[in-house]
Formats: sequence, structure tokens, C-alpha cells
Amino acid sequence: MENNLYSEKSFTIKELPETERPREKLYSNGPGSLSNEELLAIIIRTGSRTESSVELSKKVLSLDNRGLVYLRDTTLEELMEVKGIGKCKAAQILSAIEIGKRINHHTACEKVKITQPATVANLFMDEMRYLQKEHFRIILLDTKNQIIAKEEISIGTLNASIVHPRDVFKIAIKRNANSMILIHNHPSGDPTPSKEDISITNRLMEVGNLVGIKVLDHIIIGDRDYISFKEKNII
Repeated sequence: MENNLYSEKSFTIKELPETERPREKLYSNGPGSLSNEELLAIIIRTGSRTESSVELSKKVLSLDNRGLVYLRDTTLEELMEVKGIGKCKAAQILSAIEIGKRINHHTACEKVKITQPATVANLFMDEMRYLQKEHFRIILLDTKNQIIAKEEISIGTLNASIVHPRDVFKIAIKRNANSMILIHNHPSGDPTPSKEDISITNRLMEVGNLVGIKVLDHIIIGDRDYISFKEKNII
């Protein structure tokens, strides 16, 4: 009698033709030739007892209909819910994603001169539009309006963030900023400012005028859209 356990066994990477193995494809054709599943398979390195690393990668990418983009905000615990993904594999995935985030953002912000709100929105749109909670950040500028730092001030709930002026200006003074731009996201996708958004902006502007670090704008990131308080004459 045929043993069902073995008859249903998945192919391992080594059982695939050599030209179809992710690492061999990368060696021959470069990383650009690999699918998302194959790239992820190289990161997690090995499969489980019953599934190849490519099959595990497909399961990870099917956790959410956003596919690869979903990994930007996933957690260790969520990844470990996938059968075959333990703490080590989950950590490898998160580490690779974080490296990509840091490289992308460092390159994008390096010596950028801010001349209009769209410049800021374009820099931060891809990073902030998918966040599931409100993240309030400040962009610190030098005397030539070049970005010298981006700082996370607070992470709020689904629809609110808590911002204290002392936290904002303590960092700005420490970094010797000349001015700043406020930026936060709306997880709903609608960048329309709330009364609270306008209130905290006015409060921070008042403090900025007192300490000599001007608040130039407040930008709210939505889903593929943004609102600039400066452009809308809110400030």
C-alpha cells in the first residue's frame, strides 16, 4: 500500500532543475531575474520537512493581498503564524526588510533641498502610506533648507497620535536645526486634517517662534495623496 505521507511530499529545492533554483538563477542572471518568492526563499535559506523554501515564501506572501508590500509592516509574531516559519526565519525576513528600508530612505533624503511640499511628500509617501497607526515625525532642516535629520516623535493609535512640544524641540535643538517640517500619516488614507491636527500645528508654531526654530509646514500623508498646510493656507 502506498504511504500517503510520502506520496504527498513536496519537492525540495535540490530536486528542482538547477536553472530553476533561486541561488543558481541569481548567480547566472542577477537578482533582478528572480521573482518575489525566489528572493524571499534565498533569505529564509531552507524549507521545512514538507515544503521547499520557495513554497514557504509563497505562503508568507499570501498572508495579505498586498504581497511583498505587506512585509514592510509585519511583525515577528505574524510571520511565525505561518507553518514552517520559526523565529529564526522570521528574524531573517524582518532584518532584510529593515535593511532595505534604511538604504532606501537614507539615499532618498541625502542632501535633499526642500523647495516645495511635493518634495517632502514624494520622499515619504511610500514609507508612510501603508502604516497602520499614526506616526508623527519631524523633518529637520539646515539654513539652506536641506534635510539634516528625520525623527520619529510618536506612534499613536489607528486615528490619533500624541505629540508634546517638549519632545519635538528637544530633538530639534540637539540637532541644531534651523527650521522643521511636521509630517504624519492618516491610516484611513484620507489626508484631510482634523481639528486636533490643526491645533497641535498652531501650538508647535508658537513654540517654534519662541525658540527660534520655525515650523515651515505640516504635511499629512494619505493613500497616494497628501495635504500641505502651507499650500492650503491653513498656516
